[in-house]
Amino acid sequence: MRLKILPRISGAAAILLVAAHSTHAGELPDGFVYLRDVAPDIRQDMRYAGEHNFVGRPIVGYEAAECVLSAPAAEALRAAAAELAEEGFTFRIYDCYRPARAVADFAHWARDIDDLAMQAEFYPRVDKALLFELGYIAERSGHSRGSTVDLAIEPVDAPEVSWSSGDALVDCVLPERFAEGTLEFGTGYDCFDDHAHHGAKGISAEAEANRNKLKDLLDRHGFAAYQEEWWHYTLRNEPFPDTYFDFVVAARP
Repeated sequence: MRLKILPRISGAAAILLVAAHSTHAGELPDGFVYLRDVAPDIRQDMRYAGEHNFVGRPIVGYEAAECVLSAPAAEALRAAAAELAEEGFTFRIYDCYRPARAVADFAHWARDIDDLAMQAEFYPRVDKALLFELGYIAERSGHSRGSTVDLAIEPVDAPEVSWSSGDALVDCVLPERFAEGTLEFGTGYDCFDDHAHHGAKGISAEAEANRNKLKDLLDRHGFAAYQEEWWHYTLRNEPFPDTYFDFVVAARP
């Protein structure tokens, strides 16, 4: 999960909406939707609600394994998925809206340089003490604006896969890494490594083609790629470009 370092902003642009809980569980702020209500056929593998992520535990602010997005981002993703379905594929979603408190949780974890529980899979070649310096962790994430999504492509008939605490951790760049059922993209999700960059050297022609397939599809539907992560896309005309939200991801009502 390489987080884009955003410029410091102030004044009216530096808006942070803090909402510990909505009036009713699962009630979203105006302009947000559950992706499951818009595109129920898209598969969700919400990594930060569980233990299979670079921290190794559920992240603060994720009370349910649900993708929440701004309504325009969800509609654009639905349209992209409909096009993909014509070829027998669907999306696997890893993360969507991310509460600001979750980003703060990442930063807190990064400062604990002795916690290396998941290093063998997610950042085997990176010194954890350098995560901020290298730009893999930052104090603010575009995901908190609600129109950024982490995703991959997989066949509609791909079997469901599961990961359990205690499973072997395998380098996210190696072919024998955790098998997610997705197409080959050259690395696993949230791989802190140069191989995860668009245009990276050392990945296969198949992985490059699949990255381009994902990029071209999402570009047609209004999403812009992030150079350092093949899985990370943001709606170009996002409705909340200067607002970083902090409501929790709760179960759908």
